[in-house]
Amino acid sequence: MKKLLFISIVALTMMAHSQELKLSPFSQYLVENPFVISPAYAGIDDVHKLRLSGVAQWLGLKDAPNTQTLSYDTRFSEKSGAGIILYNDKNGNTKQIGVQLSYAYHLILNDLNDQYLSFGLSYKFNHFKIDTDNFDNGSGPIDPNIDAGKSTSNHNFEVGFLYRIERYFISFNASNILNKNIKIFDESEPVKLRNYYLYTGYTFESKNGDYEYEPSLYLKYFEGDGRSVTDINFKARRLVEEGYIWAGISARFINDQSFEPVSISPLIGYTKRDFYVGYGFQLNINEASAFNSSGTHLLTLGYNFASNRNGPSWFR
Repeated sequence: MKKLLFISIVALTMMAHSQELKLSPFSQYLVENPFVISPAYAGIDDVHKLRLSGVAQWLGLKDAPNTQTLSYDTRFSEKSGAGIILYNDKNGNTKQIGVQLSYAYHLILNDLNDQYLSFGLSYKFNHFKIDTDNFDNGSGPIDPNIDAGKSTSNHNFEVGFLYRIERYFISFNASNILNKNIKIFDESEPVKLRNYYLYTGYTFESKNGDYEYEPSLYLKYFEGDGRSVTDINFKARRLVEEGYIWAGISARFINDQSFEPVSISPLIGYTKRDFYVGYGFQLNINEASAFNSSGTHLLTLGYNFASNRNGPSWFR
């Protein structure tokens, strides 16, 4: 019975991940790296941006989920940018690695009011595997549904656009455009993978120019089963010599439930010249908090090569 329950949990975990084919962004986009949620941000700041992120969940539990992400994006011509995202994710006996290659085209609509329109396209490759080496069959016969390991690879695409005018921005993208045509378990595994993301906000500036305040909203919708999630965010920046410090908070909601947040995430960060560090902590405040009292931790380190410090302040 325990074996059946464990395998069921693994199967559900696998199906949840395979339905994504894109790691949940947690709050990486708020830690000064919106490129992780849309290819339209590739090369947006006319710098070479390198970001390394680690996310650790359910600390203290054996085989708890952990994810590492490395992203790099740059502007390689006046109107074109490109980037790459590499990730490694482990959740118990399930593992996945992936790569995303992105291209963005940036149009200047009006110089007078800083009006821009950007289009992005990504190719995505994802390899998912269930490691059965640690499965314990006891003294009974080997389950015919278990072999040396279940694995699958998928290819897909993502498109997005970004519109900016003065200090307002809105981006929209569709992920996993193609249906998945490879199954691991059975015909019940979902094949409709399309997810949709909306990210919008406005940056207010104080009268003396020393502070910036940025409320934003992030909405994610899953076409396959109609689920949707909303993040309501707020960030404040304090400009200092050769950089800035910032702090923020994010509340996550599941839209088909009551209007109560399922998690709260305080975030902080600091930039000194071309070096960047950001930290986020997600605390569950629903039923899962009894099992995850240590929360989820995010650490992001970054470096900007050949930065243009006289450029626009968009996302720094």
